[in-house]
Amino acid sequence: MSVSVELDEVRQQVAQCTSCAYLLTVTDDGRPHAVSVSADWDGDHLVARVGRHSAANAGARPRLSLLWPEAGRPGYALIVDGVAEIRAEGEAFHLLLRPTGAVLHRTPDPESDGPSCIPVLGH
Repeated sequence: MSVSVELDEVRQQVAQCTSCAYLLTVTDDGRPHAVSVSADWDGDHLVARVGRHSAANAGARPRLSLLWPEAGRPGYALIVDGVAEIRAEGEAFHLLLRPTGAVLHRTPDPESDGPSCIPVLGH
């Protein structure tokens, strides 16, 4: 499958999400940092406005993830991995994420065999 088709699938999956996204970065001392964001497409990048801590984390360690806990498919979360770039505009910071991988992650429930994933891009 070509990259453009896979990226189109990521676009469709993001459009179907029914929750906000969580941006997952790592701090200087290795701790996880999670914040909720609203992400929209600009060309082939997902773009979100972020605070200074998230911007600093992403600037120093640009490989990060966006997680939508409620994907458009019931019982699944959407996880999009990518490489970020930070753009500052005055006091505002914008994160541009180029997706490198994405999965629909089945969330466990008492009736399932446990978590599993459906590859969307690159996995």
